[in-house]
Amino acid sequence: MAATTTRGPMGLAPTGLLLLGAVYCLFPVSWVLIAATKSPGELFSTPTLSPGTGLFANLTELFAYRDGVFWLWMVNTLLYAGGGALLSTAVSAVSGYALAKFRFPGRTLIFNLLIGGILVPAVVLAIPQYLLFSKIGLADTYWAVLLPQILHPYSIYLARIYATAAVPDSLLEAGRIDGASEWLLMSRVAVPLMVPGMVTIFLFQFVAIWNNFLLPFIMLGDDGKFPLTVGLYTLLAAGANQPSLYNLILTGALLSIIPLIALFLTMQRYWRTDLSSGAVK
Repeated sequence: MAATTTRGPMGLAPTGLLLLGAVYCLFPVSWVLIAATKSPGELFSTPTLSPGTGLFANLTELFAYRDGVFWLWMVNTLLYAGGGALLSTAVSAVSGYALAKFRFPGRTLIFNLLIGGILVPAVVLAIPQYLLFSKIGLADTYWAVLLPQILHPYSIYLARIYATAAVPDSLLEAGRIDGASEWLLMSRVAVPLMVPGMVTIFLFQFVAIWNNFLLPFIMLGDDGKFPLTVGLYTLLAAGANQPSLYNLILTGALLSIIPLIALFLTMQRYWRTDLSSGAVK
């Protein structure tokens, strides 16, 4: 007979902590979802977790606000987050692979500088970056938001660690013996092995850029180039004089998290537990 095991109180503690963490993370999302269904009259007069009847009216008003500027903000955010995450993933993958698999003078120094760059808060760099872009005439342009996101020390660090573990040196040496060029080895051998790590970097960067507020707030002056974070902030500032805008802010906040949820559900299948799953097929 198979031995039966009973789960003691200590075994339930991790599960309880995870459930507590899930509630902590999901409660704000649930609140936004419920609040977005309320009409202006219901927002401050009904219980917090009581659904309202104004969701479709809120959506209609949001889409019609200033001739549909919300959709312009959404497209801008997709451009900043999608383009920035793709470029950052490509730069990080190439840089991490080079740091992991090539020996050259200054490699350790460069890696240590990257580690130091991780410790520097983005808020410290925002003003110097604005002054630099203003000097070269790129302030208040799409490039002012895109370019600072491309070089990301933590993403390069992740790519380097992943390339070290996922790309065997023996596989590269075998390719060199067969006459493969370094570009061919990286594109046909290393990149397929690094796909799970690259997906992780892409997701981290996409979410970080999507939620970024300070950089576009400092860099941009034209509200036609605003991302959702800054655009919704302008609605919040105007809501002090127009309380009816609070419903549009909540509805816009709800819509802004839908692409993130869809992205995670779509791309999670690319994660692999086996480091060599993307390799030799």
